[in-house]
Amino acid sequence: MNTPEKPSSTKSSSAQKLWGGRFDESTDEFVEAFTASVGFDQRLYRQDIAGSRAHATMLQKVGVLDADDLAQINAGLDQIEADISAGNFEWSVSREDVHMNIEAALTALIGDAGKRLHTGRSRNDQVATDIRLYLRDACDEAAAEAVRLMEGLLQLADKHSATIMPGFTHLQTAQPVSFGHHLLAWFEMLLRDLDRLSDTRRRLNKLPLGAAALAGTSYPIDRSITQSLLGFDGVCENSLDAVSDRDFAIEFCATAATCQMHLSRMSEELVLWTSAQFNFIELPDRFCTGSSIMPQKKNPDVPELVRGKSGRSYGNLMSLLTLMKGQPLAYNKDNQEDKEPLFDSVDTLLGCLRAFADMVPAIEANENVMRDAAARGFSTATDLADYLVRKGLTFRDAHEIVGLAVRHGVEQDCDLSELSIEVLKQFSDIIEEDVFDVLTLEGSVNARNHVGGTAPEQVKEAIKRGRQRLKLTYRKDA
Repeated sequence: MNTPEKPSSTKSSSAQKLWGGRFDESTDEFVEAFTASVGFDQRLYRQDIAGSRAHATMLQKVGVLDADDLAQINAGLDQIEADISAGNFEWSVSREDVHMNIEAALTALIGDAGKRLHTGRSRNDQVATDIRLYLRDACDEAAAEAVRLMEGLLQLADKHSATIMPGFTHLQTAQPVSFGHHLLAWFEMLLRDLDRLSDTRRRLNKLPLGAAALAGTSYPIDRSITQSLLGFDGVCENSLDAVSDRDFAIEFCATAATCQMHLSRMSEELVLWTSAQFNFIELPDRFCTGSSIMPQKKNPDVPELVRGKSGRSYGNLMSLLTLMKGQPLAYNKDNQEDKEPLFDSVDTLLGCLRAFADMVPAIEANENVMRDAAARGFSTATDLADYLVRKGLTFRDAHEIVGLAVRHGVEQDCDLSELSIEVLKQFSDIIEEDVFDVLTLEGSVNARNHVGGTAPEQVKEAIKRGRQRLKLTYRKDA
């Protein structure tokens, strides 16, 4: 459990609060620390300052502020941003949050002009704007890391378009595929995640400023000016909704959780493949650790940790859904609890994508081990059934014949391709010498020569299409 920091002063006078005029009694010491958010929302300072600059510019354009006020405000905000960036800004719990800390510092620097900055807005629309700006940046950063990972996957898949490995269902050998084809399945998952990030960004890119506390403002504001300055696609149409909903944060957390689920599935396979029992791949030493007691160990810590971090992303999503489900309109203090799970989902997703984007292109495949594994477990049994169907049998009859042949292979401890033509003919006299063309691993993989299939030429074409689809999904200037 996180215990709020104890504030430096034992009591805070109501007169010190920017909202304190109505109060006779000082805020309780514990309550002040308990209700403060500056310990975590200070990471929004760049977005908060950007929003204040745009708001001040708009107020000057509509005649609420004069040019001198605007110049002082901008100069003061520049100084505050520089101080925060340099680590020279003193954050105060008594000022509650990032917004009040910056406003108080601005007023201390420039006097009455600083007090005029908040004209026509509320912390309610201010924080909603800050979070949207922050999440817009987070979507862009996550998309860039996802693209880097996907480009690495395409590069590795191109290298292994014909490297044969077993494909699995129920984690049992099913049919041979290529390593490149398997990697392209990961690519498809991530491409959908990238599309979800883009969609999330598009939906959240609406400006709440102008909604004020909940009902708008009587000042002659022009929201289109602020919208344009901050790069929003439009404005939130309803003031109540603008300040109170956090569905855009929930949507980001849902997108992050889905992507983490995909990364977790990838991680599980990487963990299996690096084990001595599989030995399909090697991860570079720099992405692994050893054991304090067993000197032979090389532990795949990065994929294991990514697999584990999916759980916290799921928890963050459930936290925000639960946070919002019982709130009446409009803003409620509950919404202060939106930031920590949201920030954690952002940090977790960015860290996991970065780790995988660095690691995946450096994977080394043990090609001979993969091929030997594909040769075990009767992975070409379906090819034999398809062969019999092409010879005129129904698929169900062919299925039964191949099942009997597999049983014989199990008893004799040999693969179908190792059975002689004489033995195979015992199961069906329509089997000829050409059956061995389909019982080889290469024959099986090459036979699936259609879009989405395993044939190496199809994998190469899928990689080309993948690069084009990636460009269409991820446009930096979008």
